[in-house]
Amino acid sequence: MVAIGTRINGIGTLVRDGGAFYLRRDVGGRYELELHRTPVDLVEKRVRLISTLVGPDPVNADGLAPA
Repeated sequence: MVAIGTRINGIGTLVRDGGAFYLRRDVGGRYELELHRTPVDLVEKRVRLISTLVGPDPVNADGLAPA
C-alpha cells in the first residue's frame, strides 16, 4: 500500500462521474481527484497527473495535462 503524502505521477484517462473526477489509471485502478480547477476539456482523454496521495483513494492534483 502506498503511504499518504506520497507523490503520484501517472498516466490514464480522466473520467467524470456526477460532480467528481477520477483518473482511470493505465496500470489499473483509479484515483479520485481533488482539483483546483475543472478540466472539462480533458474529460475522456488521456492525461498525465502529478499529485499527492491524501487518503486511501483521493489525491490532490498539482498538475493535469494532456498525455
